[in-house]
Amino acid sequence: MKIVVLVKHVPDAQGERTFNASDNTTDRTAVDGLLSELDEYAVEEALKLKESAEAEVVVLTMGPADAVDAVRKSLQMGADSGVHVLDDALHGSDAPATSLVLAHAVRKIGESGPVDLVLTGMASTDGTMGVVPAMLAERLGLPQVTYASELTVGDGTVTIRRDGDASTQVVEASLPAVVSVTDQINEPRYPSFKGIMAAKKKPVETWSLADLGLDPSQVGLAAAWTKVESFTARPPRTQGEVVTDEGDGGVKLAEFLVSRKFV
Repeated sequence: MKIVVLVKHVPDAQGERTFNASDNTTDRTAVDGLLSELDEYAVEEALKLKESAEAEVVVLTMGPADAVDAVRKSLQMGADSGVHVLDDALHGSDAPATSLVLAHAVRKIGESGPVDLVLTGMASTDGTMGVVPAMLAERLGLPQVTYASELTVGDGTVTIRRDGDASTQVVEASLPAVVSVTDQINEPRYPSFKGIMAAKKKPVETWSLADLGLDPSQVGLAAAWTKVESFTARPPRTQGEVVTDEGDGGVKLAEFLVSRKFV
């Protein structure tokens, strides 16, 4: 079984994230990047499948040069190989363009053997759109099942459990398929020292748009259906109002909440 895991290199949420003033795209140089935490669950699930059955795990990403760090982290966790789609024309690509590039990359990965399963996180931790898995499945012509909190691969099928607020659904799809997983499905492992050393010898291929047969005019900011028109920095926090309890603290607190329309 060949499993492709989609991963994304995102700005660290603990840092001060901002936009480029020139084109309103995310300024990825302003803060350190890392493997999107939600993608770690997809990597971990692929590794669990690999441990329970013979499987090959290929990690795929697209983005600027440092996006390969997300692939490296996945290889340290235990993935077998990686692919990085790197091209200056990708700058500013939106979700439709991203799904187009990833679909071509998945097909190219499949040239060396059919891809049985594409795993993704439920969303990226920067844009948090969560639509790329559905767009990717449509482009590949594959069934998709989303928000899996449990996943089982059987004879030509994948079965997931999807937990909602009021009910739980069990959904089955035929393979090959695209599956997105939630942060409830497992507990991602930390790379071991052995895994970190082994990852240095694992292959990582770098593909351009030309390698995928794509024209640069199909991607990037100029081709984007959506883009940020303007942005305003969040105002600094101001000191909150102190309510002094002089025997009427409860009344003052209630009045404060009512004035803010919280109650």
